[in-house]
Formats: sequence, C-alpha cells, structure tokens
Amino acid sequence: MTESLHLPYLEPWDWQQFHRHFALRLLPGIERLEAERYSRSLRLGAASGWLSVRPLADRPALELTLSDSLLPSQQVLVGKVRKMFDLDADPQAIAGHFAADPLLGPLAAARPGLRLPAAYDPFEQAVRAVVGQQVTVKAAVTITRRLLERLGEPLADAPPGLHLLFPTPQAIADDPLENIGMPTRRAQALRRLAAAVAEGALQLHVEDGADALVRRLCELPGIGPWTAEYIALRGFGEADAFPAADLGLLKAPLWGLDGLTAKALTLRAESWRPWRAYAAIHIWDNYAKGG
Repeated sequence: MTESLHLPYLEPWDWQQFHRHFALRLLPGIERLEAERYSRSLRLGAASGWLSVRPLADRPALELTLSDSLLPSQQVLVGKVRKMFDLDADPQAIAGHFAADPLLGPLAAARPGLRLPAAYDPFEQAVRAVVGQQVTVKAAVTITRRLLERLGEPLADAPPGLHLLFPTPQAIADDPLENIGMPTRRAQALRRLAAAVAEGALQLHVEDGADALVRRLCELPGIGPWTAEYIALRGFGEADAFPAADLGLLKAPLWGLDGLTAKALTLRAESWRPWRAYAAIHIWDNYAKGG
C-alpha cells in the first residue's frame, strides 16, 4: 500500500512557480502534471517506481506519495524531494540578502516566494542541459522526448502517464543518436558525457563543492561553463551556481535596453554570493515577463 508523507516549508512558497517550470519542460511517459499534482517515474539504486507530490491547502507543506517499491528508501527520497522543491530555503533571509542591490532588491522583495526548482536526477538534468545548448527550451524538450521514446525503459506496474524510465547513461552512450534533431557534434558531446558517467570516469556529485563539479564537467569536450553551471544549478539545486553567460540573464529588462556583458554580470553577482542561483531565478523571471 502506498504511503503519504507531509513535507513542511517556510512560507512564502509558490506552487504555481513549480507548475510553470514543469509544464515548460514536461517529458510525458516519465512525468505527469495536473493542476495540483506533479508525478514522475524514477530509479534509486536497483529499485524503480514513482513519486507524486501535491501542495496542501490547509498547511504550508507538500504531500509526498511513494510507490510501494520505493518505501524502503523513504528517507533518501524525502531529502531528494525537499531539494527538488527547495523546501529548506529561508525566503526572507534570501530576499534580505539582495535588499541592498537597487535593481535586484525590488524583484526579490516583490516575489520572496520564488524558489530554486531542481531535478530529481542530476544525470537526466545533464542530458537536458547538453541537448539544450543554443536552442530554445521548447526545442530541447522536443529532442529529449525523442530520446526518451527511443531509449526509455518500461516501468512495471506504472500508473497512467508514467510508463517509462529515463534512459540509462549506458543506453545513451551506446546509441548513435541519429535522426533526433541534434547536430552531430552535440550528439557526440552527449554520448561522451553518458559514457563518462556509465564508466565511472565522471562523478556527478557536489560533495566536494559545485566549483569542483563544474571543473570536472568542463574537462569533457562540448561542455563549457554555461552548461556546467546550469547542471550545478538545476541538477543539484546549488544555491551559488550561476551561469553568467546565459542569454536570459544578460538581456533581462531590469538591465535596460543594452543588457549586460557576461563579464559585467559576473562582477555584479559577486555581491549576491552565496545565493547567486536565487538571483538567477529572479532575473529569469524578469526576463520571462518582459519587465
């Protein structure tokens, strides 16, 4: 029998922010999104199954439901879901940290509930990041869906909409990745990344810090600072990760018509440490809204 757990958070926290985030990037087959619920399939070690999350209306908490197959790993998954939905952040402290910045401060004060959505699986996020190089989010999702349709594995006893598991590193490394809409060099970069993870040559973790992860990733051909920083930010929810070359961060309306250079943004962002990733979230929000 499935079991439900309540995961509390400090208010404010905005379900609609996460709903928009998932809706823009949804991979049918491994993810399902409803008005008040997000569900996905997953692997954890040798086990596989699914999780489902919904906001509670009567208290500041999320309800987490796990498939029976994942109940022995409940404690680990609670930690992963808390990271996915950024439930341990102190929004008032973060907004206060940005208050002295004349441009970022008002954004943070207006929307202190903005959090840092992170992926369940860092490898899956790394794949998404490489696929997403120099293309729109919509195009990246289309290509990743093709990858999932070709290489995804079936999930036994799955609920509707969650019948697949994301491809393994070995499966992606072994496939030529032809006819899925990726340039040859980017497909090669993705295969090299997958092979390095499958062989154990690349360790996807931040136990020795996000900067060390970024350095390891940048040693791979086809992965530069933007991709590496984005993996740290979205794949691990690293609070100080900052992809300074991101077009949305550079061209956001708050900087004016001319935007900023990556060098200027990097310098300005020094005062935002150790929460530069939250600054990125607010700037991306400003960019998406056009001001």
